[in-house]
Amino acid sequence: MAKSKILFSLLFLLFTLFELFSSIIVTAEHPPFHRSISPKSLHLDRQKLSHLHFYFHDTVSGPRPTAVRVAQAQMTDKFPTQFGAVAMADDPLTIGPEPESKLIGRAQGIYASASQNDLGLMMVMNFEFSEGKYNGSTLSLLGRNAVFSAVREMPIVGGSGIFRFGRGYAVAKTHLFNITTLDAIVEYNVYVFHY
Repeated sequence: MAKSKILFSLLFLLFTLFELFSSIIVTAEHPPFHRSISPKSLHLDRQKLSHLHFYFHDTVSGPRPTAVRVAQAQMTDKFPTQFGAVAMADDPLTIGPEPESKLIGRAQGIYASASQNDLGLMMVMNFEFSEGKYNGSTLSLLGRNAVFSAVREMPIVGGSGIFRFGRGYAVAKTHLFNITTLDAIVEYNVYVFHY
């Protein structure tokens, strides 16, 4: 009986040592999930405010649409607002309202009819810029677009590149809407804080 107690104690001691060393090794290999860092270490001590002005060209008609319907509910066509319709967009962003004006980026994302009573779109868009110092940078917009309001405000919830940690808002104003084709050109003024 004494031998079995000694053997058990020895096995328990070995197991405990193994667990202790393996947890030290695992801890040494993997950094902790969370740590506090100084904003200065990421150059986040110089906040800027930028104003961007451009035109968003949403073309749903013709041989080369830039926005297409990708889903709808069975009852979508029964609503005058097309409630439940979802469109995927890859719309050009230009300096001026003319379609042939200088391309500065693209609006890529989804918009969906999210209101049964008025035309209110849920916008989930990335503005991807391809011009000058903004080339490769993005802004992320997420919000409600009350299409028939003269001016709409939507939040900017993030960004990348020059707009890393971006936050602000976008003001949209319809420049042109073709009631027959449903194509639209929308003027955007974007105000964004970034580092």
